[in-house]
Amino acid sequence: MELSTAKPRKMSRFVVLSLLFLLGLCHFSVGMTMKSNFIIHMAKSQMPEGFEDHTHWYDSSLRSVSGSAEMLYVYNNAVHGFAARLTAEEAESLQNQPGILSVLPEMKYELHTTRTPSFLGLDVSADYFPESNAMGDVIVGVLDTGVWPESKSFDDNGFGPIPASWKGECESGTNFTSKNCNRKLIGARYFAKGYESTLGPIDVSKESKSPRDDDGHGTHTSTTATGSVVQGASLLGYASGNARGMATHARVAVYKVCWVGGCFSSDILAGLDKAIDDNVNVLSLSLGGGNSDYYRDSIAIGAFAAMEKGILVSCSAGNAGPSPYSLSNVAPWITTVGAGTLDRDFPAYVSLGNGKNFSGVSLYKGDSSLSKMLPFVYAGNASNMTNGNLCMTGTLIPEEVKGKIVLCDRGINPRVQKGSVVKAAGGAGMVLANTAANGDELIADAHLIPATSVGQTTGEAIKKYLTSDPNPTATILFEGTKVGIKPSPVVAAFSSRGPNSITQEILKPDIIAPGVNILAGWTGAAGPTGLADDDRRVEFNIISGTSMSCPHVSGLAALLKGAHPDWSPAAIRSALMTTAYTVYKKGGALQDVVTGKPSTPFDHGAGHVDPVAALNPGLVYDLKADDYLNFLCALNYTSIQINSVARRPFSCETSKKFSVADLNYPSFAVVFPEQMTASSESGSSSIKHTRTLTNVGPAGTYKVNVISPSNSVKVVVEPETLAFTRMNEQKSYTVTFTAPSMPSTENVYARIEWSDGKHVVSSPVAISWT
Repeated sequence: MELSTAKPRKMSRFVVLSLLFLLGLCHFSVGMTMKSNFIIHMAKSQMPEGFEDHTHWYDSSLRSVSGSAEMLYVYNNAVHGFAARLTAEEAESLQNQPGILSVLPEMKYELHTTRTPSFLGLDVSADYFPESNAMGDVIVGVLDTGVWPESKSFDDNGFGPIPASWKGECESGTNFTSKNCNRKLIGARYFAKGYESTLGPIDVSKESKSPRDDDGHGTHTSTTATGSVVQGASLLGYASGNARGMATHARVAVYKVCWVGGCFSSDILAGLDKAIDDNVNVLSLSLGGGNSDYYRDSIAIGAFAAMEKGILVSCSAGNAGPSPYSLSNVAPWITTVGAGTLDRDFPAYVSLGNGKNFSGVSLYKGDSSLSKMLPFVYAGNASNMTNGNLCMTGTLIPEEVKGKIVLCDRGINPRVQKGSVVKAAGGAGMVLANTAANGDELIADAHLIPATSVGQTTGEAIKKYLTSDPNPTATILFEGTKVGIKPSPVVAAFSSRGPNSITQEILKPDIIAPGVNILAGWTGAAGPTGLADDDRRVEFNIISGTSMSCPHVSGLAALLKGAHPDWSPAAIRSALMTTAYTVYKKGGALQDVVTGKPSTPFDHGAGHVDPVAALNPGLVYDLKADDYLNFLCALNYTSIQINSVARRPFSCETSKKFSVADLNYPSFAVVFPEQMTASSESGSSSIKHTRTLTNVGPAGTYKVNVISPSNSVKVVVEPETLAFTRMNEQKSYTVTFTAPSMPSTENVYARIEWSDGKHVVSSPVAISWT
């Protein structure tokens, strides 16, 4: 049988062009009809007559551009406006409607993911802090992945009635009812409309459409901030002792805004909106995303509204360190928190066949132990993949790793997943080696396989052994929990660093707090690694990140709010910053784990938090909402842009000269433009900053001291003495920074300290050239 082959007929040019035209129309149609979420900021004061309620006006504005658009949320507190699902064409048309300030696309944010109270001095300093009755009136709101209400950290034994100021509620949903709340956990809400409209309905078989925390992150952060005392807490026997939050007598309200697919800005704003209306006193957000101008940043806008209501907002700085300009949440009305280490470690040693031992860390706890030397292999030599050294799923050859300890390089996929990959391939253990990106920083994990993490230097030494010995062997020795590690704290390598990429003249982060290997409450729905194949269940977990350092400061802010209920958010932040330390008790500057050298204000901000000292700071740098609006004027924001942040009309006085240097911030970021220094006829140039101090302690006379290891920039403070005779009295001073005309190639750091002999009010100074 012979196969026939017919030549295809050529399509006419007209047919081809017609098809291309139709395809173009289809593409155009899809592009114009595809919908996304937008947040619409409204000028509420411009509501036309004839509308009885602003929500009717919002709905009318939306219907004017679309008859089918879905309104997701109406915002009344965090912003004035609403969230809706629109096409790009509808969004553009809405932007041109009267009374519309801005139409911003939805953004996705990510989470910044026992021993601590003792390390901070809270265990021996209870007498310094207010009685539980006063603290019981303070409410901390946590925006995160929800809550596991059965955690012992939410025990309400000994708590009095819920504060009369509380206006929130405990919402029911999947696996959660109002009965899950109590006098400790007084509120729980969830917000998923933005998430579901983007990624589809929540699969309730995989995550709870309710305030319940199936992830663990939210339970960890909320119990870090306010957890009740739990005796005999530990993770698999590690870090055993009493677990407690920073403000054990404070109440907590949880707002679930983060889901498996991320944290969406419309949901975050809805959470902030409700938290403000519910009357929380402190807000804690361990999440962040890409930086935007303040009038386009949902967290910054919502935080401004909270600040106006007297709510301190604490946010994580991000885990993108040690790269410079890597910070999140940098608005000056937000307290931005970086991460440092504790004096506790979990050593696990690698013992090699050549007799050498190397230190690492691990939280592994299993039935099997590596009691003998085993064959040892580098993952890159046990894979056919170019990225085999990273131990990613499916990259290891089982025949090459079975029964062996495998050395994997850190990077790309989660650390704990690498151990799972080794286990799946038949490996007996893992050594996880840092690369240059993480240096010698060690973070412990509850691995599913006998494993330890080692620093870059150690990893390189072990790799030399692997390549030089024809039959390399190794074993891992687990040593449990060790305390008293020195030096501590040190700035964590992952902690995001300054300068501030939005406003370089505002020094960020503000402060650092414990964020490495933190023990706190955990969900009952996931194992300590969070991996699907981890069937272990624990009441407490040890994890790391600025997500962990942020709730430390949130809880400490609650302590200060309980002790000083009349203090503003700025005053509380000032107290935490000006009493922070940058020198160890036995001398020596705070270190950066990446370099092993002294850290800088771009790494640690004002320093490491010291809550006992913060309780009695002597003086504070206070700020009001209009001070921040004047700051926006100094940034040359338009009236519309300022209105988007302030939620009300605000005009910059044309007769007034605004300067970022006049914002009454507790730190100094001095930026000399290169063209200014180079063109100065006098051979030098100067920048002047103005500050005002408020007395919150007894009468006293404070004298200034400028500490600067460099003579390249002259720092002059006038006057040099400030005398305070009464509480809340204010005194101002100026600081003049003078630099040579030739710009420096290195940043200059200093400190300005005011002291009356009892109090030291300290401010970091970072001087740079752009």
